[in-house]
Formats: sequence, structure tokens, C-alpha cells
Amino acid sequence: KEKYDLPFTLLADEGHKVLEMYDVWGRKKSYGREYDGVFRTTYLIDEKGQIAKVFENVKPANHSQEILQAIEDL
Repeated sequence: KEKYDLPFTLLADEGHKVLEMYDVWGRKKSYGREYDGVFRTTYLIDEKGQIAKVFENVKPANHSQEILQAIEDL
């Protein structure tokens, strides 16, 4: 936060508690190997604190455009 002069608080979820509450932490497979990790999921939360849209299996290349479109559609 200080290094980049960010105007907001950064949080850490070292015990995966929040990830588990949003059901985005679990068993994954890649190239025949199984491991625990974070699922690529984005939750768009509206101004009332309600989940407005869920994006699963996010592909980073186009995701920012998907989010901007979803915000416009709210």
C-alpha cells in the first residue's frame, strides 16, 4: 500500500476463510496433478452489497471488458 501510495486498505485471507465463504477455494486439476487453489471467479457486487453477477472460469485477456459491460448493464 505504501510503496504504490494506494488510497485503500489491502486485506489478506491467509486461512482461506473468505475464499471458502464464496466457494472459490478447492480441489483443482492441471496436467494430471491435483492441488488446492483459487478458482478464477469474479463477483460483481452492487451498491447495496448484493451479488449482481458471477463470472466463473474467468479468462484474463477479455475479463475487464466483460466487467465494464456488466456494470453498464446494471
